[in-house]
Amino acid sequence: MTIDTVIRAVYKQVLGNPHVMESERLVSAESKLTNGEISVREFVRIVAKSDFYRDRYFSSCAPYRFVELNFLHLLGRAPQDQREVSEHIVRCVAEGYDAEIDSYIDSDEYQAAFGENNIPSYRGKDSAANPKQIGYNRMFALDRGAAQVDSAVQSSQLVFAVATNSANTINSSTATVIGSGTEKRFKILVSGSKFDTKRRISTTEYIVSASKMTPQIQRINRTSGRIVSITEVI
Repeated sequence: MTIDTVIRAVYKQVLGNPHVMESERLVSAESKLTNGEISVREFVRIVAKSDFYRDRYFSSCAPYRFVELNFLHLLGRAPQDQREVSEHIVRCVAEGYDAEIDSYIDSDEYQAAFGENNIPSYRGKDSAANPKQIGYNRMFALDRGAAQVDSAVQSSQLVFAVATNSANTINSSTATVIGSGTEKRFKILVSGSKFDTKRRISTTEYIVSASKMTPQIQRINRTSGRIVSITEVI
């Protein structure tokens, strides 16, 4: 494999299959990789910390979408559970963007899967990447084929399934008019939320429409609440 092929493959994997114009290429990092000054792993790190990646996936996407795409782009799999997602959201808020990216690339999992000089790849459909059975169809929810461009979808594809520890239903897209009588509603039962020093809630429930699910769950997580259940309101 030529070095130019490696470079293009890293761009495709890490940046989510975009069209990268010549003016957007990381010329200095490419030169260092070509000259053997940095490994493929360090080139992946530079690409993931680039303005190209940050603008498309951190600044423009919901926090859950940012984290699930970090798993996809850097570890080649979907997040397994709420603990994994929460850990990365907390790290990003507390330690910053660079620390969040480093946590994937410096992990034992990355090293075992790709080492220093292998290009990250989608491996979430393999058993080695899925200690839990539900990881398989979560991967299918994120990886929708060779023609996908990840930046075209800015909302989380896994927030409901991860929050409820349930399997994703993989269906073709259907249109729903937000605000219409046909939009589904869900009841979220939460325990342990703390909204401020004057108001403590041991348990509470929220009725939200499908289009409001992601921001409501994000708010619950920010207040240290634990989601007990999410059920559709019939």
